[in-house]
Amino acid sequence: MMNYSIFVVDDEVVAREGVALALEKDYQVQAFASAETAIDAMESGPPDLILLDIGLPGMSGIEALKVIKERHPDVIIIMITAYEDIKTVINAMKLGAYDYVVKPLKMNALITNVRVAFGTISMRKEIQVLHEKYLKENQPCFIGESNAIQDIMEVVKKVAESPDTSTIIIGETGTGKELIAKAIHYRSPRFKGPMVSINCAAIPKELIESELFGYDKGAFSGADASGKIGLVEKAEQGTLFLDEIGDLSLTAQAKLLRFLEEGEYYRVGGTTKHRVRPRIISATNRDLSRMIADGQFREDLYYRFAVVKIEIPSLNQRRDDIIPIAQHFLIEFGKKFGKTFTGISSNAEAVLKNYHWTGNVRELKNVIERAVLMSDGPVLKFENLGLKNVPIDKDALLPDDMSFHTPLSASGIDLSSILQSIEKYYFDSALKMAKGNESKAAGLLGLSRDKFRYRRKK
Repeated sequence: MMNYSIFVVDDEVVAREGVALALEKDYQVQAFASAETAIDAMESGPPDLILLDIGLPGMSGIEALKVIKERHPDVIIIMITAYEDIKTVINAMKLGAYDYVVKPLKMNALITNVRVAFGTISMRKEIQVLHEKYLKENQPCFIGESNAIQDIMEVVKKVAESPDTSTIIIGETGTGKELIAKAIHYRSPRFKGPMVSINCAAIPKELIESELFGYDKGAFSGADASGKIGLVEKAEQGTLFLDEIGDLSLTAQAKLLRFLEEGEYYRVGGTTKHRVRPRIISATNRDLSRMIADGQFREDLYYRFAVVKIEIPSLNQRRDDIIPIAQHFLIEFGKKFGKTFTGISSNAEAVLKNYHWTGNVRELKNVIERAVLMSDGPVLKFENLGLKNVPIDKDALLPDDMSFHTPLSASGIDLSSILQSIEKYYFDSALKMAKGNESKAAGLLGLSRDKFRYRRKK
């Protein structure tokens, strides 16, 4: 049984202590006379549930509800009110309150409300654990700290919540389009279903229809005697990822449009109508607007694909992401080759940041893999990278034994920013090494789990 924690926030001593006494047999309970003290206490870790009085002195319960939900959106809050003011209750529910109870409190009913709320938490945690399992196994991890990538991940989060919305991902080769598609799939309600991918450019034009929709026995010369189900059928309850849709023939586009509009299709050579509804995510590195103008791509199909459009900037357009991505691959390939790397030298960072990445993230991944394989560490140096034609003054690079540190100049340095960056790097590295397990990550850094969570959030 999970050991849940509860905050009771009520300025009336009798009500506060009575509720705490009734609940402390089964839960960890802390009582507070004001919202301000309860919010301060949450800095060291939020509870699972809060019983929050609306009519508090100082900061009101409604004001506190807003603050708590902004800082800790997953905390369940049950409002306590002295009278059933429908307007106030509705306002509280709109702001994220889970439920409300009316004074004078009936303890048996209150305990039942709390148990039901914890049932919701338990279910949510079970789904979260299952989600994390799928995420860990499939690793749809998209690294990036730039504003552009943070904005994209916000869109990914919203799109994932809608299990049927068609999405198109546009970006240069190597930018991680399939990774974004996986991030949407494994964060959506369809995450337990299959993620079926097809590269439209890799399939001969005469076979694309049978690959997508399957065929019945005897459909054509050389067909499997028992027939074959198509990818759209395999993706039922899951996601169908159509990569390089700009390479679809107009005939295949017409067949796909009909399927997207009606959810129905015939297998090649078949007369039986089939009906399935997978989520469709498509991707391309081509200019579909120009293809539409040239009559090479159907405009009506494009709008079916592009209910939501996600454009991934090239790595050269988001250079703030280069080092975090390189650090991620450094850890990944260090583990793969059984080597320990403590970081990337500032010389190597300067080279990575200034190099022109024609192959985007895929090229960066290959460079780091080769560098880790060919060097011994513990610090990855610029000469390990093997990159040429980098627009940087090599004479300005630091000696190797100093290159992992930022040199102190006459103009000074921002020590606070440097320390924060170092701490963030090791927190991220520990989490990756521990495969997302916060307790293990905390142990790697010599911290308690609570202190790890607090400093990470901070």
